[in-house]
Amino acid sequence: MDSIIKHEFNEHIKTSKLTMESMSGKIEEAAKICIDCLKGGNKILIFGNGGSAADAQHIAAEIVGRYKTERRGLPAIALTTDTSSLTGIANDYGYLNIFSRQLEALANKGDVFIGISSGGSSANVVNGLKIAQNLGC
Repeated sequence: MDSIIKHEFNEHIKTSKLTMESMSGKIEEAAKICIDCLKGGNKILIFGNGGSAADAQHIAAEIVGRYKTERRGLPAIALTTDTSSLTGIANDYGYLNIFSRQLEALANKGDVFIGISSGGSSANVVNGLKIAQNLGC
């Protein structure tokens, strides 16, 4: 068991180092887009399935609450938290539309959307991203 745990930690460290080296510029660019959005009076809408839904909720909570410094709350919504909307939309429009329908109702031009998909091909996340782009997000 000890060797498995050490192996997993080492794999995590290697992956984190590679990600940090290859993605830091893109992460900085995304952060600037989010900052400009919030400074412009807009909001951030975040969504994903399963563990990515939990990630969306965590990110929204840090933006609305605070991250490291005391500040006023900022507008962010995890589209995964309203079970009545999720189940009603899934029932009436199909699971593919659970995020796109919410975006149609909540997104405005200039808002930022963050769709999280660990595999990159979750159909309902991709569908939501298309709708958000069409709305000018």
